[in-house]
Amino acid sequence: MTGATWGLVASIFVASIVEFVEALTIVLAMGVTRGWRSAIAGVVAALVALVAFTFATGYALRTWMPESLLQLAVGTLLLIFGLQWLRKAVLRSSKLKALHDEEEEFAAQTAAARQAAANSRFGIDTFAFVVSFKGVFLEGVEIVFIVITFGLSADNMPAAIGGAVVAGILVLIVGVILHKPLAMVPENTLKYGVGLLLAAFGAYWAVEGLGVFIGDGESLEWPGGDWAILALLAAWVIVSRVMVGILPGVKAKRKEVVAR
Repeated sequence: MTGATWGLVASIFVASIVEFVEALTIVLAMGVTRGWRSAIAGVVAALVALVAFTFATGYALRTWMPESLLQLAVGTLLLIFGLQWLRKAVLRSSKLKALHDEEEEFAAQTAAARQAAANSRFGIDTFAFVVSFKGVFLEGVEIVFIVITFGLSADNMPAAIGGAVVAGILVLIVGVILHKPLAMVPENTLKYGVGLLLAAFGAYWAVEGLGVFIGDGESLEWPGGDWAILALLAAWVIVSRVMVGILPGVKAKRKEVVAR
């Protein structure tokens, strides 16, 4: 395995850990308050829907797009997705946005579940089923998106899938053992790291895909090959840390202007 492949697997593993932890918190809250049968039914339904979504999306991208256009499309989407994660991480690091807390999220979910009216069909609690389905499906779509874009762009789907599967198994095992939200996971730090990795890989593949507009339409090559990913990662680290340093001052100046 090359360094780029290891980076791909690490990126998917860390991103998947974050998404699986958030999905686990939702399912735990529904299972504890409304019943495990309904919560698990929602999880199973979401997994079936995710399999269909994954197959349809992966097949469409692989079949309908030439390699360079595929790199441009998924690289751009991955860059946008990564910058969203990075923006939130920068705001949290700047103390301009509250840190995400799984215990608080669990408390909020359980409170909502207790207040919801009782309504069941075929022996399944509707509220627990819908919330579990929605939580697992939405978090799962983000994992699927990352796996497909990384896997297709790097032409290594087995490594991409493997990183997500290992993350899912690890979170599931720890969740079953502890039977509580995984608040010990440094989720905010992980999200910062994932944002950096997604932005770096996204920029790398998006630029390679620009070759679709040039000459024979073949993908462009970065100077230094895969090593360019490390340079891009370093650049995003510098940019993000600069933003963390200046944003509090910008906010303070805005408050002064408003006060005047």
